[in-house]
Amino acid sequence: MTAKRLRIITLLAISMVFLLAWAFPIVWSVLNSLKTDSDVLAYPPKLVFAPTLDAYRDVLFGSGSILPNLLSSVIISVGTTVVTMLMAVPAAYALARLRFRGKKFAGFYVLATQMLPPVGIIIPYFLVLRNIGWIDTYQGIILIYLSFSLPFAIWLLVSYFEDIPFEMEEAAYLDGASRLKTLWRIIIPQVRGGIAVTIVFVFLNAWNEFLFAVVLSGNTVRPVTVAMFNFVSVEQTLWAKLAAVSVLAMLPVVVLGVVAQKHIVKGLTVGAVKGGGRR
Repeated sequence: MTAKRLRIITLLAISMVFLLAWAFPIVWSVLNSLKTDSDVLAYPPKLVFAPTLDAYRDVLFGSGSILPNLLSSVIISVGTTVVTMLMAVPAAYALARLRFRGKKFAGFYVLATQMLPPVGIIIPYFLVLRNIGWIDTYQGIILIYLSFSLPFAIWLLVSYFEDIPFEMEEAAYLDGASRLKTLWRIIIPQVRGGIAVTIVFVFLNAWNEFLFAVVLSGNTVRPVTVAMFNFVSVEQTLWAKLAAVSVLAMLPVVVLGVVAQKHIVKGLTVGAVKGGGRR
């Protein structure tokens, strides 16, 4: 066996190990969601079993249906993404393309807010929302989610705006276009890939968030990440239903990733293609 072939086999073996480690939780959840609770707890684990959709039927249409929780997650994630992008696009454009006093401080401040540990700021947020009556409300949770999604989106978009040649923007000014029209007609179409990537990541962060949701939500607004704990108690854990909820919670993320795959790849590579727009 040559050294080249041995190196290829070693890389393939390492890749398979990482692939199995990545896929194991997903495969475990899918298989156990199709079992009964007795089959889930069987030892040794049953690899051959009669699949059933009872767990999905119970969590979707049973007394403890998670459909309201899935709807809450959709509203919170979509609301957070829309508000974040409406604020992040002009903010990132200003940081990347404009010259103004305090620009470096503004950029550092945005970055510093991203570094704050969530557990250290959750108590002040909770007290503020409680005093204004926004605990267990959509607007309260979306407002708090902006504290981590907005800085992340701004810094992600800044690099895409910086990669656009300034000559393109200056040519639009010479033709009589205003700054707002130039931003809408010239700049934003050039960063569509970056905006798509940012939308996907902001949505995923909001969809998967747990710490703020478990503190700030209640019986009215309870995202699915928090509702999963309805199937865990001191007496028992309903593994089949818990696995079914996990699979249902993963589906929107998978669908979004597949739909936006083309834009994500384009957005991740656009910076390497353009380049050289910084001043």
